[in-house]
Amino acid sequence: MTLVLGIESSCDETGAAVIEDGRHIRSNVVATQIDLHRQYGGVFPEMASRQHMLTITPVIEQGLSDAGVGYDDLDAIAVTHGPGLAGSLLVGVNAAKAIAFARDIPLVGVNHLEGHIYANWLIPTNLEPGKEPPAEPEFPLLTLIVSGGHTELVLVTDHGTYRLLGRTIDDAAGEAFDKVGRLLGLEYPGGPAIERSARVGNPEAFELPRAWMKDTYDFSFSGLKTAVLRVVQEFDQKARQTSLVQRNRLVSTQTTTIVRDVPVANLAASFQTAVVDVLVEKTRLAATEHNVKMVLLAGGVAANTHLREEMMRRLDVPVRVPPVALCTDNGAIIGAAGHYRYMAGERAGWDLDVIANLPLPVMDG
Repeated sequence: MTLVLGIESSCDETGAAVIEDGRHIRSNVVATQIDLHRQYGGVFPEMASRQHMLTITPVIEQGLSDAGVGYDDLDAIAVTHGPGLAGSLLVGVNAAKAIAFARDIPLVGVNHLEGHIYANWLIPTNLEPGKEPPAEPEFPLLTLIVSGGHTELVLVTDHGTYRLLGRTIDDAAGEAFDKVGRLLGLEYPGGPAIERSARVGNPEAFELPRAWMKDTYDFSFSGLKTAVLRVVQEFDQKARQTSLVQRNRLVSTQTTTIVRDVPVANLAASFQTAVVDVLVEKTRLAATEHNVKMVLLAGGVAANTHLREEMMRRLDVPVRVPPVALCTDNGAIIGAAGHYRYMAGERAGWDLDVIANLPLPVMDG
């Protein structure tokens, strides 16, 4: 039996988890900062790193306590060292180094994106009694990583062996969700807010563009975001004109008021459908071309119900998605990825540094 403590602090969640044999979750503790950053409509980096400093030790201690283990029971400590916010990453890396050095425990550096991929190796904790846990994913497989900072199609032929097939050339899918959420006046984070609004909207209400980027597996969502902006501006302009007509006898400060009449639910549904359509179709084509055995979803946007359902409906190969709690940032996914790095003999030195734009270690070609 191998026990790995996974530590995650790449953005605005402080996470610590104890993972057994790379698949079994002994504990998984997450301290989120969403309420702190909501007033800014996004993550405030300096505030995020300061909050990590306050929560990192209690979260680690709670993770060990929930797992019923101590530091001496650990075989390794795995920590995210990129990509992410440099200040936030430093808190987790320095905490991991301090524990590893003080207790003489092997240290493993983990790429945050790789952690999201390995969320699909973890066995859900809510399995029905007597039900067999899912088998490990089979290689070769295709992973779609969709998050606030990344949208990438990655061919995985073995543990730690990746080939990048396509990526976003501008906005990531999650970033587009957040920006459109702000345009529609929805609360942060935009992804869940848009999904909630879309449930009561008509996905065919607006004909929004899809950037197919023909003959590539790359993505682009900037044009879609701009198209939504133009729709919102058109409704605002109509509202402004109506307001001016109705209030032409009022004082000038009142005649400039914009009475918004944007059909938020319909626009949210149309936007979500456009994003999902491109994500699913690109994934389907890549899965067929590379003859993969299964497709994995990974990253925060993988929590989107419409994306999950469409991926399973339209693909001809098995599709695996992590439980929603494992789609967002947490220590369990880092512990799982760290386990396989540790078993491959990898060890990080005391010079392990954070790399804000750390790429996934992919093969050329």
